[in-house]
Amino acid sequence: MADINSDFAQRVVVHSAKIPWIASPIVGVDRRMLDRIGDEIARATSVVRYAPKSRFSAHIHGGGEEFLVLDGVFQDEHGDFPVGSYIRNPPTSSHTPGSETGCKIFVKLWQFDPTDRKHVRIDTSKLTYTPLPDRKGVETKGLFADNSENVRLEHWAPSASVELDLKGGGEFFVLEGCFNEGGDQLERESWLRLPADGYLRATAGKDGCKVWVKTGHLPPRFTAPVRSAH
Repeated sequence: MADINSDFAQRVVVHSAKIPWIASPIVGVDRRMLDRIGDEIARATSVVRYAPKSRFSAHIHGGGEEFLVLDGVFQDEHGDFPVGSYIRNPPTSSHTPGSETGCKIFVKLWQFDPTDRKHVRIDTSKLTYTPLPDRKGVETKGLFADNSENVRLEHWAPSASVELDLKGGGEFFVLEGCFNEGGDQLERESWLRLPADGYLRATAGKDGCKVWVKTGHLPPRFTAPVRSAH
């Protein structure tokens, strides 16, 4: 499988809702690939769709797994996770994922600090947005933060001008509404990646925008992981 958007020094926009689904090795599980380095064991950012009653076999996440449930209910032996659930399964963790009713998730694989062992399971619908005094028109729900990354949901007010200095790069995945950045109109399930030392200059749509945001995690130079099995 060819690498996809693997030059992390480049700005990338993918309108994932408009690209084809690609079958995974598991029947009933399909993917829309946003970036990828590797084959079936890969550093990857994807939208993944589980058909009803589909299930992966039990496996270990050697490089960790982070995901947000977009539709339906994701399930494993740790619980049932409806729309809005944010999960971090760190390196060495294991589970048997699937969905009785079907679901869709935005997921990132093999992107953890190898020493990270922190599990995170958050129902974001139970969190309250907090206004940011230094960013007019922006409210946030914090999901995870450490010395190398910050993950959150942001709500951008209608027609808000949103700027952000991205010393460590940033990713933005649209959950609701739309925004314009760099001449691109990003709508539901569109994904923007800006490189280290990049700068976000966005304008929210007339109805505002809800965005999954991750910042601080993209180094100036990116070294691909060793391509080995779990």
